[in-house]
Amino acid sequence: MNSPNEQLAYWLGRSGISRKQLARLVQSKAREWGQPNVSPNATRIRRWLEGETPRAPIPDILAGVFSDHFGWRITTYDLGLGDGSSADAALNYDPSFAATVEVVADLGRADVDRRKFLAAAPFAAVAGVGPSRDWLLATLDQAPEPGPRVRLEDVTAVKNMFGTFQQMDIFQGGGSGRLVLAEYMNQHVYPLLRRSHNDSVRYALCEAAAEQTYLLGWMAYDNGEHSVAQRYLIQSLRLAEESRNPALGAHVLAGMADQATLLGDPAEGRRLAQAGRQGLSRADSPACLADLWCLEARAQALLGDRMAAARAVVHSEQAYERVDVAEQPGWAEFIDPAYLHGEHANTMRDLGDAEAAEEHARRSIDHATMQRRARRGAMSQAALAVSHLQRRDLEGAYSAGLRTLRLSGQVKSSRAVEAVQDLQRRMQPFGSHRLVADFNERARELVTAA
Repeated sequence: MNSPNEQLAYWLGRSGISRKQLARLVQSKAREWGQPNVSPNATRIRRWLEGETPRAPIPDILAGVFSDHFGWRITTYDLGLGDGSSADAALNYDPSFAATVEVVADLGRADVDRRKFLAAAPFAAVAGVGPSRDWLLATLDQAPEPGPRVRLEDVTAVKNMFGTFQQMDIFQGGGSGRLVLAEYMNQHVYPLLRRSHNDSVRYALCEAAAEQTYLLGWMAYDNGEHSVAQRYLIQSLRLAEESRNPALGAHVLAGMADQATLLGDPAEGRRLAQAGRQGLSRADSPACLADLWCLEARAQALLGDRMAAARAVVHSEQAYERVDVAEQPGWAEFIDPAYLHGEHANTMRDLGDAEAAEEHARRSIDHATMQRRARRGAMSQAALAVSHLQRRDLEGAYSAGLRTLRLSGQVKSSRAVEAVQDLQRRMQPFGSHRLVADFNERARELVTAA
């Protein structure tokens, strides 16, 4: 015998909606979502209250009905109907703006309230194929929902907060403050998407939401939460399309490319970077273009195409020569010499060109030191250490490795820790040498803490 669904009963009682009214609202929302066969009556509502579990997609429809009524996001989890489809839905690039708003709001709530559930969701290796294609091809025109109108001042407040969270990521690592940003998005940003706006406000709001959703994904990526990151990035790409800002969409594809390459699929990383460059034919963003060429170079190096990798590095440097820092959007702030030379160092490392890797690593380190960017400094010190190992210079690698450890300890970043672990693996051919043993002993505390 089923136990009564007390959570559903609570929200129904709090709403003041009768069972008959709820049945009609579910039918109406189902038609809106393209599910005309969903047609419950008051008797069916009673059975749900008694503990019967409605079939999909009814739990999500119920969540949508109650969200509309209260004016904030109510999830299937809140209604005692399980976790719904938020994790899988966030891998989809929905043509409906209204559906996208529901998905990204669910994703934000799951990230804060049900992190274990979301973290357990798998990273889907080919999930970026459809979104990148649809971003290039789609021209959508969805009408906003009725309700209190959003003002440009509301959007400006959101954009001002972006800089604060971005600085937190750059200087402290993605694991620092990510959940604070997720809570801010849930409480202040995603609810704005559900309200009405004129076109100019809507485009600006979607741009601001896309920027911060991307930042959430990037911070999750830097913290090693790849399934979470992937879902945020896909939804950020959809919001970027809605903003009519192709440069921002290309920037999101750069993040997706970086993640694919890091997780061992450089062919997908190359494809996503190339899709981003193709999309930039409709906009001029030299910093974003420099980043996309940089990430394509990383992928080409891992695929073993030396000529293509070297050519991509040259294109990246040429694109960055056109950058006017004062004219760049806030989301492009991190695309600078510290970042680009650090990534070029990794490309040259993977090509086995120790001399070029050292040159780029040192240039990155110089810039990162001036800016006091510990995460970037740590990763570039690791690249410098590897360039020494490739020349059999263990003492030089050990010294750079110690600097990597010191800087990695200053930030909360799984990528910095992974750079240390990579360095440990690359030192293994030197056997039980005292410098290797000492480095491993010093690294153990950092890795264990992470």
